[in-house]
Amino acid sequence: MKFNSSLKDIKIYEAGKPIELVVREFGIDPKAVVKLASNENPKGCSPKVAKAISQNAHKAYLYPDDSFYELKDALSKRFSVESSNIIIGAGSDQVLEFISRALLSSNDTVLMSKVTFAMYEIYAKQMEAKIIRTSSYQHRVNEFIEAYNKHNPKIIYLCTPNNPTGDGITKEDVFKIIDAVGSDTLVVIDGAYMEYASAKDKAYEITPNDILDRENIIYLGTFSKAYGLGGMRIGYGIANSKLIKELYKIRPPFNITTLSLIGAIEACKDKEFVRESIELHQREIKRYEEFAKEMGFSYIDSYTNFITYLFPYNLNSTTISDALFKEGVIIRNLASYGMNAIRVTVGTGEQNSRFFEVFRKVAN
Repeated sequence: MKFNSSLKDIKIYEAGKPIELVVREFGIDPKAVVKLASNENPKGCSPKVAKAISQNAHKAYLYPDDSFYELKDALSKRFSVESSNIIIGAGSDQVLEFISRALLSSNDTVLMSKVTFAMYEIYAKQMEAKIIRTSSYQHRVNEFIEAYNKHNPKIIYLCTPNNPTGDGITKEDVFKIIDAVGSDTLVVIDGAYMEYASAKDKAYEITPNDILDRENIIYLGTFSKAYGLGGMRIGYGIANSKLIKELYKIRPPFNITTLSLIGAIEACKDKEFVRESIELHQREIKRYEEFAKEMGFSYIDSYTNFITYLFPYNLNSTTISDALFKEGVIIRNLASYGMNAIRVTVGTGEQNSRFFEVFRKVAN
């Protein structure tokens, strides 16, 4: 059987290890496993969301309302946009797929940071596009503008805050890049962690309403992080209605589940849960910063719900990650990104204390 040649150069996305894998391999009690690998909300989802999903579980046999009227209405009110500016996806990942399929061909290039979300490259390579990366993991304005002028990319990905590093770009710098780009290049602002950036420093806050007057900008958001609905797989894109109309030509019918839709609608209503989730994070991440100082390694100043530890030569991220894993603490090793670093989701106070305890044990 002959497969498309575009698949030859694509690396399979490495998802965070599940709790079940640790239980199977090492016989650890599931209750003793701490998962800090996938940037999930340690509070779970809103109790009101869980109740709505439970009460509507009998509707699982029904297709969802494919207009997504209620969810679009909630998002349009939240962001002061029109429903025609919104497209819903099975996670914001699916909107990324729509973008690549709608715009890219084998003659196109895509520009992104040296270290950023892996699916940008995977979707682009599926369309046989060429990948251009900046020389720094930080989103530096001059590097993006220079690369744009040299390569004239069809798409530029600005992941802010950035996954898997956690650094962010100020709104001012984002618009310096946007203003340097021609109308034939789409700029994708991936704001999956924007709720955390906004809470930390308003200078890093970008809203969909900021970009609607441009026809070549799209903002992506998700319910997987601050809203705690990672398992429901639901995200969105917001852009000029002309762009959204073209992306709709790619979208399959009923592309999210009935229960995902119900959960997201309810999640939009519970602002208090999101506020509490972010406040928990803001308290607990300070412990991670102090821990890095205590242990003598550095970290990337984070605008997300995780922190990236950068190790010196005497610590190896793979060795540390494997040792933590065997103790039932799951984090993300960034060796595959060419970094001697780990990414740790900031959990509850108890989870974080467990991480510190086990890290001290395996690092000595």
